Amino acid sequence: MNVRRSAAVLAAVAVIGAATPAAADTSPSPSPSQALPSALYGDSDPQYDGVWRQSLALLAQHTVGVEPSKAAVDWLTGQQCADGSFAPYRADTAAACDAKTMVDTNQTAAAVQALAALGGHDDVTEKAVGWLKSAQNKDGGWGYVAGGASDTNSTSVVIGALAAAGEKPAEVKKDGKSPYDALLRLALPCEGDGAGAFAFQPDKKGELVANADATAAGVIGSLGAGLVAEPGKDGTEEAACEKADGPEQAAANGAAYLTGALAENGHLTSALAGAEDQPDYGNTADAVVALAAQGAGEQADKSLSWLEKNAAGWAAQSGPAAYAQLIFAAHATGADPRDFGGTDLVKQLGATGPAAEKTLVAKSDERKDEESESGFGVWWIIGICLVAGIGIGFLISGRTKRQQP
Repeated sequence: MNVRRSAAVLAAVAVIGAATPAAADTSPSPSPSQALPSALYGDSDPQYDGVWRQSLALLAQHTVGVEPSKAAVDWLTGQQCADGSFAPYRADTAAACDAKTMVDTNQTAAAVQALAALGGHDDVTEKAVGWLKSAQNKDGGWGYVAGGASDTNSTSVVIGALAAAGEKPAEVKKDGKSPYDALLRLALPCEGDGAGAFAFQPDKKGELVANADATAAGVIGSLGAGLVAEPGKDGTEEAACEKADGPEQAAANGAAYLTGALAENGHLTSALAGAEDQPDYGNTADAVVALAAQGAGEQADKSLSWLEKNAAGWAAQSGPAAYAQLIFAAHATGADPRDFGGTDLVKQLGATGPAAEKTLVAKSDERKDEESESGFGVWWIIGICLVAGIGIGFLISGRTKRQQP
């Protein structure tokens, strides 16, 4: 669900339906002659991730009680094609989408999640969900583009969109197969390497190879959750891998795999051919969300702590979607995104786009208010009584002085 390939690779793989969307702003900046809309978050080339990063930015702001810029929301809705789908970026929205417009399931599903959360965009989300249903594969899943082979990441982000739009993912079927059927076929068994993990897709030999990024997405999808997930019931850290006879067990198995992958140093790594392994901040943030949603709170908290100490530079370089991913990780674990290792993620995200309409009361602030309301009321009453007492004292003193001869 985040940036897993460079812009060039995304472009190439999208043609064969095996790519995943960009969630971090790593593409080069456009030339001055290609000025970007002021309502768009981020200042890098949006050709491959414009709708994705806009959707994540708006969803993250909504999650922390910020009402996004109306212009930013209008920009997102204006990117929709007539058939309901979304392309990463349409510079000229007056021109109708055609066969050359590279629409995809991931941008469309992300837009649905953001607009459904914001509310008031049922016409847009209904058309988008209709298009997503039309792109469902016979195995019940989705590929990056319509007709592409199903993959864990795309199937999971679409599940999140269906749930956000009020659909029941288990009942959205093609040839009798649901999205959960597709995810179960992409889950590794409990024996052998990568036990319990999810594969992105079968390899050229048809075999499943464990993929931490896909596993994080698979856990979220199997739980029927979206980009924004609430903490699950604690106590699953020690759960053993068991045969996945349903999505719930597949999610538990995937979480156990992620716990093991994160146990050594708290983060996932990105291995590129010819380069040394590097910390994978985005996928670690996704893994935190997955673990927290599953209820593996102990490892989720440890990895969140690692992100708090190390992810600020990555987010500043990568852009709005990266800030959004960290906000989602903080939300899922109950951490404060406005004090994330000394960084105010909400402020930093807001600085990458148009000014917000207003800041509402965040849920965490509401809880704090509720907890302190009775105490505050007592001290308020005491203060009023003190002021009243002082006033009465002055009044009596004045009357006494006037009555003296």
